[in-house]
Amino acid sequence: MMRIAVLAGALLLTAATAPVPDPRLAPVNPELRPMASIILQAQQNGAQFTPPKPGALPDGIVERRLPARNGQPPVTAYVINAGADAAKSPRGAILFIHGGGFISGDARDNLTALRSLAARLDCVIVSAQYRLATAAPFPAPMEDNYTALKWLYDEAALLGVDRRRIALLGGSAGGGIAAMVSLAARDRKQVPIAFQALLYPMLDDRTGTSRPVPPTIGQIIWTARQNREGWKAMLGRAPGGAAFPAGAVPARVADLKGLPPTFIGVGSIDLFADEDIDFARRLVNAAVPTELLVVPGAYHGFELIAPRSQVSQQFTTALEAALARALAPETRK
Repeated sequence: MMRIAVLAGALLLTAATAPVPDPRLAPVNPELRPMASIILQAQQNGAQFTPPKPGALPDGIVERRLPARNGQPPVTAYVINAGADAAKSPRGAILFIHGGGFISGDARDNLTALRSLAARLDCVIVSAQYRLATAAPFPAPMEDNYTALKWLYDEAALLGVDRRRIALLGGSAGGGIAAMVSLAARDRKQVPIAFQALLYPMLDDRTGTSRPVPPTIGQIIWTARQNREGWKAMLGRAPGGAAFPAGAVPARVADLKGLPPTFIGVGSIDLFADEDIDFARRLVNAAVPTELLVVPGAYHGFELIAPRSQVSQQFTTALEAALARALAPETRK
């Protein structure tokens, strides 16, 4: 999720000429147009993004090597704000899952931002360095995050966590994997999840394949072509067809009953707008308490690319308020 902010900074450096008028900017929220214009110009100029190498771990963050489970390899995880305190009651916890289209991303990119979030919410956050689909397709990325979830639950007392208040948080592909983990947790009945916050989640392999998208959406940051590449890596086959691994595509899971209360946020011109809105509708029909926030004229990752805009601040405020309610002790009796 936070990785998109790094991408925006790189595009600012690689855009060699001033932005020019582009018809793709017409549906963009006016507050978000300046960055959108730079991004589109950079893409047109063939800008390439090379992610910086992660540096040393920020203070207060611990790296853990989680034991293998069910034949899966060990998982590296980063633990933020953990530790039992006899003077304090156990706190809520979040398993954060980074984005990257299933094919890129690094858990270390988000640690500084997650440390600030953990402080604001007074919670513990765990983030796994999961295997990318290019190296290991489904179920590997989901299973690595499920391993982190199960470890968080099993070690709750040591971490100072209330087992009844564990939430999932992910953006883009991380939101899609969070939905996969949530479905697996429901079916396996090993870890009760209190809440899931899915930010513009990548839920449906049919978007941009067997389901065409309107020309006004999915033009900025994440396109239908990129979506096809990400899903092909995750599924190990061409996306959008009749056959797919069970549990790999949240939007194609027939029964959504029993999932935890959910927050879904997406921009109206994000490639994932239709699939996210439809998923929220299906959750509501399955009697799952669901909050859906659709931001007019917002593209993929907008709140990270233009964090000072009013629409971005409103979006972030709504997300953190939903997480705070879910992790508050009085909500879990």
